[in-house]
Formats: sequence, C-alpha cells, structure tokens
Amino acid sequence: MSTPTQPLRPSASDETPVSSWGRLWRKVDAGIGRLAPQDITRTTFWLAVVSLITEIGIIVTGGAVRLTASGLGCPTWPTCTDDSWVNTPEMGINGVIEFGNRLLTFVVGMAALAVLLWVWNLRRSHPSIFWISVGMLACIPAQAVVGGITVWTHLNPWVVAFHFLVSSVMVCFATLLVNRIAAEWRHRQSEANPTAVVDGPTSPASRAMAWVIFVTGWVVLYLGTVVTGTGPHGGDADAPRHDFDPLVVTRLHAFPVYVMTAAAVVLLIVVLRRQSSRLQRISAWALIAVIAFQGVVGYTQHLTGLPIGVVILHMLGTGLVVWGMTTAWDRQVSDYRVRPAVPRA
Repeated sequence: MSTPTQPLRPSASDETPVSSWGRLWRKVDAGIGRLAPQDITRTTFWLAVVSLITEIGIIVTGGAVRLTASGLGCPTWPTCTDDSWVNTPEMGINGVIEFGNRLLTFVVGMAALAVLLWVWNLRRSHPSIFWISVGMLACIPAQAVVGGITVWTHLNPWVVAFHFLVSSVMVCFATLLVNRIAAEWRHRQSEANPTAVVDGPTSPASRAMAWVIFVTGWVVLYLGTVVTGTGPHGGDADAPRHDFDPLVVTRLHAFPVYVMTAAAVVLLIVVLRRQSSRLQRISAWALIAVIAFQGVVGYTQHLTGLPIGVVILHMLGTGLVVWGMTTAWDRQVSDYRVRPAVPRA
C-alpha cells in the first residue's frame, strides 16, 4: 500500500522574482489605493468638472498670450530666459503674461492628476473612466513639449495650431469623463436613473447627425487655426504668418461651420420629435446655443477688425463648441453603461 504524498510546496527559488521597479509599483499602488475612494463619489464628479473648466480656461489664456503679443514673452523653453526659470522685471508685462500661462499649465495638470488619483481604485471595474483620465493627464506633458517647440520655432503658425488642437483634445477627453462619471453618480443616487450615457431613444438619423457634427467640428477647429495663422495676431510682431488670402481662408472655414450648424438643427428636430431623454434634449439645445454664440462672435470679430476682447470671447466659444459637439455626439452613439465598482479586498 503506497504512502500518500504531500503536495509539493514551491521553494523560494521557484517563485518569480520581483524587480525593484515591481516592488516600488506595489508600494505606490497600495499607498494611492488607501487614500482613493473605492467607488464613484460626488467629489469624483466635481473634480472632473473642475478639470473640464481648467482645460477650457487654458484655451482662453493661451489666446490671451497670442493676442497681447506675449508669445515670446519668455523667449526660451523650458526656462524663461537663458539664466532664469521665471520671468524677470526687464521682460515687462509680456513676460508676466507668458510665464503666467506656463504656470496655469501646472494648474491644469494638477486638476487632471487629481481626477486620475481619485479613480485609481476603479481601473479594473471602470477601465473606460480610468484610461480616459490617463489620456487626459498624458496630454499635459505633450502640450508642454509642443509649447516649447512653439517657442523654439518663434511661433510658427503650424506649430501653434497643433498646440491649440492638443488643448481641444483635452477638452474632449474631459467632457467624455464628466459624462461617464455623472452617469455613474446619478445611478448611485437612485437605481431608477438610467444606466447608460445614451439614456434615451436614438435613430439612424440622430446617430448620423451626431457623427457629422463631431467630424465636421474637428474640421472647423483645424481650419480655424489656418484663419488664425493668416490673421494679424501672431503672438509677436515678428512671428511668421501664413501667406494665404484672409478672405478665402475665412470662407473656407465658414463652409464646414454651415454643415455643422445644419446637422445640429436636424439633430435637434429629430431629438424633439422622438421624445428623447431630458439630457439628450439638453445636449442638442446646448450645441445650438454654443454654435449661435460662436457664430455671432465670429462674424463680429470679422466685421470689426478682430478686436482683442471679441477674439478672446471667440476662444472661449471654441472651448464651449468642443464641449457641446462632444456631448451631443456622446449622447447619441456612446456604448458606455454604468459599472458598479468592485471593492478591493
């Protein structure tokens, strides 16, 4: 009769060794995990809203730098001068404005970092929210590097355009994040609330218009940078400009605006006729409102010779348009559904 054998226990030499980086990661993960909440909270929602506001704000302040001819207020990067990380009194108001805008990048970064840390424990239960947060934060150093290249190229309008478009992508990410966290929080307040971002009926027409709005919106943003690069506000008296006919590029920019506006009107009609959800109706009306605001400001600045105050309002409108078109699109095509958090052991 054979003697029962005991199961072999792995020896220390059989275990997969953990590198020093692995141990460090475990410590960081455990440390953040102890401080971060285990579920979506009201604070999670408001941190996402603050991040969205700061990212729209950086578009406005970036426009102020350009409009006050402060783009080279700090003539080098990452330092402000060859000998100083900060602006000096000799640089005057332009140095203050440019360095102040650089400091605001840290504010935007801290807001994005706060969101990421607050959803740290949700990366497995809510991967969409976590990875959008990662993408939003990753845009901050990318934006800083593009800003440095902008300075090194003495405000080349093509680089300036990319600098602005990165900011717009950040606003888009923040909008998607707010929508998803808001859906999670509403459902936690009452299980009777919808469990999806698309919380009402859609149709092929409404989804098609949502895509037209979103795609043409980005075309509008890009062509707007061409118009800006052709105009007089280059950020510095010696900044290079596009050698395009201002009237031609303005009309080229206006065409996709008309397409986007028509699609927004059709979307609103379809949404109202289908008795869609309250949030779907709000998103459609909000998009019409921000397009109307941006259109009035845009024509005003064109007809009055691009006064600085009106152009700054146009920059604000740009951020609002990104928010509006992203939300309207998200409310029609998103497949995101509420995912209850899984508490960590």
